[in-house]
Amino acid sequence: MPFGQKAPIGLDIGTASIKVSQLRERKGGYDLEVFDILPLPPELIVDGAIIDSLRVIDAIREIIRKAKIKTKDTVLSVSGHSAVIVKLITLPEMTEEELEESIRFEAEQYIPFDINDVSIDFQIIGPKEEPGQMEVLLVAVKSDILNDYIAVVREAGLNPVVVDVDFFALENIFEVNYEIEPGRIVGLVDIGASSIKMNILKGGTPAFTRDTPTGTNILVEALQREFELSYEVAERLLRGEAVEGVMEESAEQIVMETSEELITEISRSIDYFRTSMTGEDVSELILAGGGALVKGLADRIRDRIGVEVSLIDPFRNITISRKLDDAHIRDMAPLAAVSLGLALRRVGDR
Repeated sequence: MPFGQKAPIGLDIGTASIKVSQLRERKGGYDLEVFDILPLPPELIVDGAIIDSLRVIDAIREIIRKAKIKTKDTVLSVSGHSAVIVKLITLPEMTEEELEESIRFEAEQYIPFDINDVSIDFQIIGPKEEPGQMEVLLVAVKSDILNDYIAVVREAGLNPVVVDVDFFALENIFEVNYEIEPGRIVGLVDIGASSIKMNILKGGTPAFTRDTPTGTNILVEALQREFELSYEVAERLLRGEAVEGVMEESAEQIVMETSEELITEISRSIDYFRTSMTGEDVSELILAGGGALVKGLADRIRDRIGVEVSLIDPFRNITISRKLDDAHIRDMAPLAAVSLGLALRRVGDR
């Protein structure tokens, strides 16, 4: 990156909030220069699709103003189980240039949408054990969803330079902060408001991804029903804030019972992985997203699934600028992970 040029911002437009990060690269690591978060009202974004673009544009403008960001270049991401397909596929060995020409034809059998309605990208992972075969990571995104995200970012006055997928943004931040052990299988689990995105890495390479359309909104809705609260107040209760007229123990009981559904989905994803990898097992789950901050959820996942569980620490190798509120940002760390992974991206990266 040319000297003096600001790095792009990482903009994570989620269902429940928008997060923005900016990193400064230095010798041996990164400094966090900017981080901010802005809650979004429910129903603006549903399963990765933007439903109310005007209010999303306003929210992006608001967080940029609030975080005092001057940079226009932006890395954003898309997600949603009905919008994004990520598959590890086996193809005959060929060069990247040859695959570039044939990828749409090769991809057609793996994509449940019309091939003309999707944008496709790929990454060659490496040769398979069988001679003449190679593993390729295929990514397809519905073009209308992709165009909607690019449009709102542009309308908010920013310049989108890279579009990533949430799965890989989380992988980026993991790679910068954790040691990659050959053969070790780690599951990165992003528990958002409306989805659970799991990216299982084997030796640092994606081996399995799954996006499940359930998230912490089911916990918020259960609290709403039980205590007759508005969405916003129920969300505060889920975060562990005191709410007048609600006993903390009663709220925790509701959350514990309802979170069984989330744990079942995570367990199911691991079972699918075991089946597809003929019995190989996950050594550790690393949680990110708002769900990682739900009190006691990590412990319950550990007890139910019987695997080591920890919260992602995106600041092992990233220094937080002194002008930022260090304690607050560390408390928010699992929520910051995707935007930080996006902020690591540079134009021309593969």
